[in-house]
Amino acid sequence: MTISLPGGLATPALVVDPDVLDRNISRMAEASRSQGFALRPHAKSHKCAQIADRQLRAGARGLSVATISEAEAFARSGVDDLFIAFPVWLDADKAQRLRRLADEVAVRVGVESVEGARRLGDAVRGSARPVEVLIEVDSGNHRTGVLPHAADEVGKAAVDAGLDVVGVFTFPGHGYGHDAQARVRAARDEEHALGEAAQALRDLGLDIQVISGGSTPTVGQWQPGAVNELRPGVYVFNDATQLAIGTCGVEDLALAAAATVISVPAPDRFVLDVGSKVLGSDRSPWVTGHGYMPRFPQGTITGLWEHHAVVRLPDGVQGPRLGSVVAVVPNHVCTPVNLADELLVVRDGEVLDRWRVSARGANT
Repeated sequence: MTISLPGGLATPALVVDPDVLDRNISRMAEASRSQGFALRPHAKSHKCAQIADRQLRAGARGLSVATISEAEAFARSGVDDLFIAFPVWLDADKAQRLRRLADEVAVRVGVESVEGARRLGDAVRGSARPVEVLIEVDSGNHRTGVLPHAADEVGKAAVDAGLDVVGVFTFPGHGYGHDAQARVRAARDEEHALGEAAQALRDLGLDIQVISGGSTPTVGQWQPGAVNELRPGVYVFNDATQLAIGTCGVEDLALAAAATVISVPAPDRFVLDVGSKVLGSDRSPWVTGHGYMPRFPQGTITGLWEHHAVVRLPDGVQGPRLGSVVAVVPNHVCTPVNLADELLVVRDGEVLDRWRVSARGANT
């Protein structure tokens, strides 16, 4: 990690290394392009107009988002091609907002049930632009999505509701794990499930154009074939989980929380002014502690409160001085970004810019 923290920084704060960020964006864009995949990165990881602009200029086809309000935020910043990669369940307010959004930009929406398709059809009927639909498929993560062979039932309901069904999508959450073979297996599961679902829809006579999968852990495992679009998100920053499972190196970490040492109660222990209200509270089975510290890679954040992080060091490791600033890479970067007002862009110890997290709290 190359972030050099500036002196006099008010902590805690999220800092971004723009050179690592741009390298991560360029590498993913080139990998997708060279392997024949369209790239539609998931913006829930960064929620930031400046980073979206970098992704689009690098060749991304559009953006994926998780919510209508995220789509609204990016539409306001000028993004005109958005996929809400979520089985949105529309109430009256969301229906009105989605109609308004569809009048302004190109929108795709995920569905995974007959009832959801009918509600969506009712909501967008009469929109100035058609709302395209992708059917969500369960490829092994067992979160949301229909089984591949049942995609035609949802697809037929969507067509009957007046919707334009253009594809299928999935999320390979079961690709996370220390075992690299788990990522390979998840990628094959995606390809099989999406291919089967796409064929079930084609058998209805539908023109299925988009077969969308991919996450940061499984992107490098794809084989050209059924899938033609990828939606990774975390890769722009990476995080302690990606480092732990081996999908990135320390040199690929682009974001950290800057935190001040506020207490040194013992030689093997110190306390930082950063807690769950900055780092989030995610604790995956693949990480040790509540974050990764590049300066103290053998240290463990053993306790996390709202505004405190307690760090333990192994015997013989010299700890930081009281008042010094330490970088902490979050376990899961998406949550800290959603908690922050801004990202500080830092190079060589100098704050170059401050980027507003424009889709912060856009959770509906």
